Amino acid sequence: MSQTDTTEVDVQALEQEGEIAADYIEGLLDIGDYDGDIDMDVEGERALVAVVGASLDELVGKRGEVLEALQELTRLAVHRQTGNRSRLMLDIGGYRERRRAELTKLGQDVADEVKQSGTPKPLAPMTPFERKIVHDAVAAAGLRSESEGEEPDRYVVVYPS
Repeated sequence: MSQTDTTEVDVQALEQEGEIAADYIEGLLDIGDYDGDIDMDVEGERALVAVVGASLDELVGKRGEVLEALQELTRLAVHRQTGNRSRLMLDIGGYRERRRAELTKLGQDVADEVKQSGTPKPLAPMTPFERKIVHDAVAAAGLRSESEGEEPDRYVVVYPS
């Protein structure tokens, strides 16, 4: 089997994950009587499922806590049907997209601050999704960062080069 064949199989498997997840989320929306349209995509090595529509804020929750819980439940539903662990990403009402932009800016700003001061700077605790975005922004700015602490209080520390 060539590399291309493997990639195609992976994309098909990710599309299947997206379909299962979309059906699961649609069922939850129906139970809760929420209106929302579901978009599916594959980005890199994960399926993306987004729910878009009006007044979905309570499905995101404070600091995305409800969204994180729904994502884990959706991953479990996919795992139950496929037998494979899913890295599926769920977004509701564009929350993750907005958060990604905020955290990229935060990572750039802190990197600039650490370049100026020359001293390491710890940030507030974040989810793995949020830490990855900050790490990427810091690396793009040419600095080094590490995650420290234990979940759920794990946080990023930005170091001078």
